[in-house]
Amino acid sequence: MADRARIVIVGGGVAGIEVATSLGRGGRADVTLADRSLSHVWKPMLHTFAAGTARADRQKVDFFAQARRNSFRFQPGTLVGIDRQAKRVRLAVEAAEGRPEIDRPYDLLVLAIGSRANDFGTPGVAEHCLTIDDLTEAEHFHDQLRCHLLARLDRGSMLEIAIVGGGATGVELAAELKHAINLLSAYGSPDLPRRLRLTLIESGARLLPAFPEKVSRAAARTLSDLAVEVRTNAMVTGADVDGFSLKDGSRIPAGLKVWAAGVKAPDVLAGLDGLERSRTGQLVVGPDLRTSRDPAILALGDCTSLDDPQSGKPVPATAQAARQQAQHLARHLGRALARGGSVATDLPPFRYVEKGAIVSLADFNGWGTLGRYTFGGGRLNGLSARLTHDLLYRQHQIGLYGPVRGTMTWLLDDLDHLISPPVRLD
Repeated sequence: MADRARIVIVGGGVAGIEVATSLGRGGRADVTLADRSLSHVWKPMLHTFAAGTARADRQKVDFFAQARRNSFRFQPGTLVGIDRQAKRVRLAVEAAEGRPEIDRPYDLLVLAIGSRANDFGTPGVAEHCLTIDDLTEAEHFHDQLRCHLLARLDRGSMLEIAIVGGGATGVELAAELKHAINLLSAYGSPDLPRRLRLTLIESGARLLPAFPEKVSRAAARTLSDLAVEVRTNAMVTGADVDGFSLKDGSRIPAGLKVWAAGVKAPDVLAGLDGLERSRTGQLVVGPDLRTSRDPAILALGDCTSLDDPQSGKPVPATAQAARQQAQHLARHLGRALARGGSVATDLPPFRYVEKGAIVSLADFNGWGTLGRYTFGGGRLNGLSARLTHDLLYRQHQIGLYGPVRGTMTWLLDDLDHLISPPVRLD
């Protein structure tokens, strides 16, 4: 079917892989998914891979295998540029020697390349801090954590870790690290927990500003009970090899430093062919998710700037919003193609539905707020919040694998937890 529309999706995160899987299954378009990695992971799990309480090799979705099962093509590559006039996207392929570039023609281009932590140009952050924005970075953090731990096994010295950012990523990472250290102490180092000095730094007045203040207070109290030092109203002015400098003149020593604050679009968007961007570098899209200056290019997820027409507020940069956008696009574009329409078919406006938010502090605690469209609203606490957090991931797996394969994957994960150590030892 040489006349099928060519759809190229760049970015294999929550939004990209769901669109590719759905449109590929339909078989009415020539779908290509491009990503610099060879596998997909659910971004809200990155902090568990970083801490070592989950193994990425058992949670990854192989892009080549997913493409084969769902009738789309996978192309390894990183976005380099777009020729809008010729309708070709340029990708750089990571290789042993150099970075050869390839062009892919498209009739419709979908950009779903996510976001990055924003260091706001703070001196020393780029040189001395780690981030966990993708699987490669999460694995690199874990490698560094392991090196720091091994260096201290026999010396009895302190392991000092500082995390900048009191949003969900920073709070969850802090709790997960405490959980990992507690688990590791059972393997020959019973004094390891008391030799961890963990500091969480937030520039604002409270943790988890997207949640109700009651949740913020409860999270701070839980972290304090875990011996995590929480510093709010603390503005970082610089980072160096030994730690962070604060605006008030104080210092926080840390051998291992993590930056988990702020959100910005990937730098590559600044060089794209005349597309409109927001103040934070995101691509400006209309209610139909098409970019404001080119209807042949759509953008989904964290790399987009879109105001919700009902609330007037920006659609949040969350996995929930990205997944809703992906489902909206796949559903309506898939229907149009099934009726013999083209990729230029008008799409109905996207409406973001706030279904709530969940934050899970490892096995220690958890909280959730339910949107008014989810069981009429309400709140979750403790075990119910942690189980709901896990169910969201299982829902994503079932969406990718289908009900039978997704459920089998869930059962295999549970069996693996019974057999394998609860924390990475390698």
